[in-house]
Amino acid sequence: MAVTDTEQEDYLLPCGRGLERVWERLDSVQNGGGDAHEATCVHCRTARDSLLGLRTATQELIDEPDPPPSDLVERIMSAVRAELRRGQALSLPTPHAGVVAVSEQAAAVVLRFAADSVPGVRARRCRISNVGIGPEGETVVHISMTIAVRVNGDGVQGLVPKVRERVTAAASARTGLLVGRLDIAIVDVYQEGGR
Repeated sequence: MAVTDTEQEDYLLPCGRGLERVWERLDSVQNGGGDAHEATCVHCRTARDSLLGLRTATQELIDEPDPPPSDLVERIMSAVRAELRRGQALSLPTPHAGVVAVSEQAAAVVLRFAADSVPGVRARRCRISNVGIGPEGETVVHISMTIAVRVNGDGVQGLVPKVRERVTAAASARTGLLVGRLDIAIVDVYQEGGR
C-alpha cells in the first residue's frame, strides 16, 4: 500500500506535529534551519534529542567491528513488543512544560535499562503502577521488576540491592517518578554468550 501525503502520520507529538516530520527535518534544524515552532517547542526538541540519540547509537552499531551480541534480536523484539503495549499514561511534572504525559511502558524502558547496567543482571519485565502524588507534585509509583542473573557471576547477594539503587535513581533522575515501592524478583539465570 502506498503512503500518501493525505494519510495521517503514525505518531503525533502532544504539540500536534508528526514525529516523521521531526525526523525528516532533523539535520536542517541542527544546522540552524527550521521554523519558529521547532525552535521553541519542548515536545519537538525532546523528540529531536531522542532521535539524535537513536541515530548516534545506530551509527555506533554500524561502526562496531565486533559481532552483535547473541541476544540482540531478542532484545530488539522485546522492545518492539513493548511498544505495542504502551500502558496507561503517567503524569510527569516538568519545569518548562507543566505536566507531561508519558506511557508506563516508556518509563519501564528507562528502568529496565538502569537494571541492565548492573553487571551480571538482565532485566526481564517491568510493570509500573501509578499510586498517587508525592509531596512536591511528583507521581508516586509501584514498580514490579523481574530480572535474570548470570551463572557463575559474583553471586546474587549484592545484585538486588544494586538493581534497587540504580532503578530508584533512574526513576527519579530520568523520569521524575517517585518510587513508593519496588519489588524485584530473580526469575531466570543465563550464561555469558547465551540468553
